[in-house]
Amino acid sequence: MTALPRILPITVIDSNQPVPAEAGHHHGAAEGEGPRTLGRPAPCLLFVNEVAISEAEIAREMLFHRAMRPEQSRADAATALVVRELLRLEATRLGLVPDDDADVIDEERLIEQLLDSELQARVPDDDACLRYYEQNRDRFRAPDRIQLRHILLAAPADDVTGRLKAQAQGEAMILELKAQPHLFADLALRHSHCPSRDQGGALGWLQRGQTTPEFDRQVFRLRQGLAGFPVESRWGHHVVSVDALETGAALEFDAVHEQIRDYLELQVRQRDVQTYLFSLQERYPVRGLDEIQAQAE
Repeated sequence: MTALPRILPITVIDSNQPVPAEAGHHHGAAEGEGPRTLGRPAPCLLFVNEVAISEAEIAREMLFHRAMRPEQSRADAATALVVRELLRLEATRLGLVPDDDADVIDEERLIEQLLDSELQARVPDDDACLRYYEQNRDRFRAPDRIQLRHILLAAPADDVTGRLKAQAQGEAMILELKAQPHLFADLALRHSHCPSRDQGGALGWLQRGQTTPEFDRQVFRLRQGLAGFPVESRWGHHVVSVDALETGAALEFDAVHEQIRDYLELQVRQRDVQTYLFSLQERYPVRGLDEIQAQAE
């Protein structure tokens, strides 16, 4: 079986950016930036139809595609530029670019106009939404909650000695509280560096995401009662006591119907755009992108 040509990825399904913004952002930014050469233009290894995309353009675009490896950043930037050029060429072919305004183009708006004219909006019906709900019930729950108290033994993140001291102090407090749990409020008042010390260290009910990520990840794994070890965060070490745990209740279909409809509509839209880009690659051949992407693998 003959392998299908590569379909250009343009965004992820959970992206907060609409397709036009993903494809058209930053096109005119930083025109004077990019690699310098000794009086020669930057090399061009990437082409869409007969339009060359230089390494200088890719370098500028890389500023908006951060990655752990520069090869991945370059591949992501090159892909974004290719997608934008495919859409720009098609918009020009369809006469969406006015001749008298060719030098001043709002590309984001132009791409949005092109996609709206070429792709049919498809809104999932209630039956499709209900099927998705029934197949993914575990995803639709109210947030879990936790009620806890803590004693913050503060130490700057870069103070190794201070953090080791805070950890040791926290371990000593835990041993003391295991023997005399009624002392928690008193120890919080005397030693905690959090304003909650005036309430005995109580933070009340918390949902995921309401505290710093590293603290959040750890406390939501704890069982009810006094934690057997200090919980570390960017602020220092915490002596933590979990007073109550509450698992989020299942949400009824009516409460999540709109959310499901929006998600499924976006999913269909992304598939349609991928197919549309596939057809544009047949009209406007792309050269050099496979090699750039292979370097990122």
